[in-house]
Amino acid sequence: MSPVSNTLTGGELNAAVTSAIVGIHNAHLGRGPKTASTFYKDNVIVTLMHDVMTHAEKTLADNQHIDAVNQMRHLFQKTMEADYTEAVERLTGRKVIAFISGNNTHPDIASELFVLDSPINPAAAATHPGTAADHHKD
Repeated sequence: MSPVSNTLTGGELNAAVTSAIVGIHNAHLGRGPKTASTFYKDNVIVTLMHDVMTHAEKTLADNQHIDAVNQMRHLFQKTMEADYTEAVERLTGRKVIAFISGNNTHPDIASELFVLDSPINPAAAATHPGTAADHHKD
């Protein structure tokens, strides 16, 4: 793993993960979320993205085809999983042992959750309850 985690912690790490996840999402789907934020605690990283659906997905959801949208989103997320995982591992210096992804259509929010093999900052994890989220807006 890369030693990037020795220099990136707190808000810097949150911003780097947010930027990477949004960039990957944009590269695969042609548009990124309207806003996104990342936060972590111990060995868990969560990125929340708001307004992620494409125009076509919104139209399907508005016409009672939410299951189809959820199935498509699941396929997209499985396709992006390797890229997401590589980015998080590179930025944290930790191995991703689990990736959990989900979408909600109303409101339009996606979550990407990564469980790492060890805490990002073991010393701080014992003394601090968590870190502040970093927000990204397009």
